[in-house]
Amino acid sequence: MCGIVGYIGQDDSKEILLKGLEKLEYRGYDSAGIAVKNENGVHVFKEKGRIADLRMIVDKDVMANIGIGHTRWATHGVPSKVNSHPHQSATGRFTLVHNGVIENYDLLKREYLTDVDFISETDTEVIVQLIELFVNEGLEVIEAFRKTLTLLHGSYAIALLDEQNSETIYVAKNKSPLLVGLGTDFNVVASDAMAMLQVTNQYVELMDKEIVLVTKDHVTIQNLNGDIINREPYTAELDASDIEKGTYPHYMLKEIDEQPLVMRKIIQTYQNEQGQLVIDPPIITAMNESDRVYIIAAGTSYHAGLVGKQFIENMAKLPVEVHIASEFVYNMPLLTKKPLFIFISQSGETADSRAVLVKVKEMGYRTLTITNVPGSTLSREADYTLLLHAGPEIAVASSKAYTAQLAVLAILAEVTAKSQGIAVDFDLIHELGIIANAMEVLCDSKELFEHISREFLSVTRNAFFIGRGVDYYVCLEGALKLKEISYIQAEGFAGGELKHGTIALIEEGTPIIALATQESVNLSIRGNVKEVVARGANPCIISMKGLEMDEDSFVIPEVHELLTPLISVIPMQLIAYYAALHRDCDVDKPRNLAKSVTVE
Repeated sequence: MCGIVGYIGQDDSKEILLKGLEKLEYRGYDSAGIAVKNENGVHVFKEKGRIADLRMIVDKDVMANIGIGHTRWATHGVPSKVNSHPHQSATGRFTLVHNGVIENYDLLKREYLTDVDFISETDTEVIVQLIELFVNEGLEVIEAFRKTLTLLHGSYAIALLDEQNSETIYVAKNKSPLLVGLGTDFNVVASDAMAMLQVTNQYVELMDKEIVLVTKDHVTIQNLNGDIINREPYTAELDASDIEKGTYPHYMLKEIDEQPLVMRKIIQTYQNEQGQLVIDPPIITAMNESDRVYIIAAGTSYHAGLVGKQFIENMAKLPVEVHIASEFVYNMPLLTKKPLFIFISQSGETADSRAVLVKVKEMGYRTLTITNVPGSTLSREADYTLLLHAGPEIAVASSKAYTAQLAVLAILAEVTAKSQGIAVDFDLIHELGIIANAMEVLCDSKELFEHISREFLSVTRNAFFIGRGVDYYVCLEGALKLKEISYIQAEGFAGGELKHGTIALIEEGTPIIALATQESVNLSIRGNVKEVVARGANPCIISMKGLEMDEDSFVIPEVHELLTPLISVIPMQLIAYYAALHRDCDVDKPRNLAKSVTVE
């Protein structure tokens, strides 16, 4: 959600900022803006809509070597030009961009800013007005900035310009991601390293409640007490080509097609020279010493956690609970004596999950993050990290990160099992290789999935996905994919639950997408399909080879039954993709959604 860029150096900042914002479009946003400063003052350009709309209004004749930019995802106030960032103080001296949510903004307004006429509806404007207020009362800018930060309750990533200072961008962070990038005769600020990969791959991580003074030659990090902090930079290991669409019409389609490559990369990365799967020993020790695993996640990652529970319980014989992060933090269940918490997050910045992480660390419990982004907040703050190695995922609707999560969870389960001497009845490396090949077969079947999508979903207003066992968990993900990008009302259900209420919604022609990949419940799920067909439903059955019947719409290649979610999800992804395409939806950037959910 939201994105920040900043640049100070020798070059004109406008194009650098705009290109940086374009790289952050995947995060989800509804408006965008930049502010640049030169000898004539601060020039602010902002617009509702896409970066392309912003480009149209930026004055190409304004040259400036310092600036900040922002993509906004609305929290306080409707999406509009007025509510978009950057925001300015009453006199225009200070200009600010902000990610996050200031929980006490209304109280601060009433206590400090009753004489200020606010322009926007945002919580952000309170920050910049407070800074100016304290400067007018006699504080130096850095002290006014510091005092303001101590008053804020909530999350923030901030970049601030002072019209009277062309040499500094003031930066601060708490709970929201922010990095400083290092260059020669320039430095940058970014919510995500991808934004400024165009100019540098050297980044310094910022921690909560730190203030940073960024000039073209220096980066000074200090805490709220003013103590200087030294921190070495790291190299962002990203390939710029990975974040380009190439010949693909959409990132989502590219990322679906990349799944076989991701499987092979994961096999290679987690395999030692003896051809065995390995996980860092401290992680396996933590697994073995726990009496229960608690998986914490949201959205697609939560669905991956449900499948991961099956992997860990079936292979490692360790009990697992899976919880929605936003519920767990406020409604924590009774915990066992030796829990291990696993946080699954594509971005590693999910605010709900981080809130749980902070809480359980305070309680002294061990934590493991499974993420696609090294150096992300959840990765940095957890005791251990397992990386997905899926490469940047740009489309809002996750595809390759989901299957990567499943693969890494399966490896974690298998290595844990073997460390305890528990026999696993299959060779996971071999099976993941079979899965990679099966993924290629499915990705090469796009025309068939487009036909299925057109046949079942072209005009419908709703759809139901049903399955049993792990198929049910995949149906939850299939329904999420469809509703995310096509805006069709879609729900996933355990097949047997239909007759406990949901069957009342079945009408003539209602599409039902059923998964049948589990031999033990194959006849049961087919019986559920007959129940809805009797009420007029239009069934689409996707089965696995060996379980297929004449009426099935598609048969996926045979893989080990426990691992079917790794491939049965691909038809769901492609069906959703084509449903969105047929409805002229914005596949990569669906309305109201964000890739990285950095607010609770």
